[in-house]
Amino acid sequence: MKIYTRTGDDGTTSIRGGRRIAKYHVKLEAYGTVDELIAWIGLLRGCDENRKRKKFLVYIQEQLMSAAAALAHDYSNSKIKPVLPDPECIKRVEEEIDSMESILPPLNSFILPGGSHCGSFSQIARCVCRRAERRVLRLGVEEEVPEIITGFLNRLSDYLFVLSRVLDKESGNEEIRWKI
Repeated sequence: MKIYTRTGDDGTTSIRGGRRIAKYHVKLEAYGTVDELIAWIGLLRGCDENRKRKKFLVYIQEQLMSAAAALAHDYSNSKIKPVLPDPECIKRVEEEIDSMESILPPLNSFILPGGSHCGSFSQIARCVCRRAERRVLRLGVEEEVPEIITGFLNRLSDYLFVLSRVLDKESGNEEIRWKI
């Protein structure tokens, strides 16, 4: 299969099921932002500091790929079954959050991102995840979006925040608390 088809040169793209939509369509903004998040998670996975978390980060990427496929799905085409994330994905993310939080000091103020490189990558991924969540919620105004996707993105941004704190702690970087 060739990587280029030239069919998108007119400003449209095919969604899952064959229908073509404008490249600026809210549907494409939603699953395109999830795609961007998948790439940021890949960068995190490549950090040496994340060796013991690589398997879980691959799991997250797989769930995000399923979410993107569900968002790109043409639900008017009943011949193709939608792909959805693992029904247990939210629970698994919550379990990872709980495990990581158990080694962190309580948080009673905002912290400034920027401790370690890998921790900073996690903070950027968190911001992209929040943007993806907003884009998916916006899509939900126009068409039905499976609830598991918004719940997963919401919890994933929490995971990425806690992961950044753990990475900063493990690398010996002290959190800088925001003083108001």
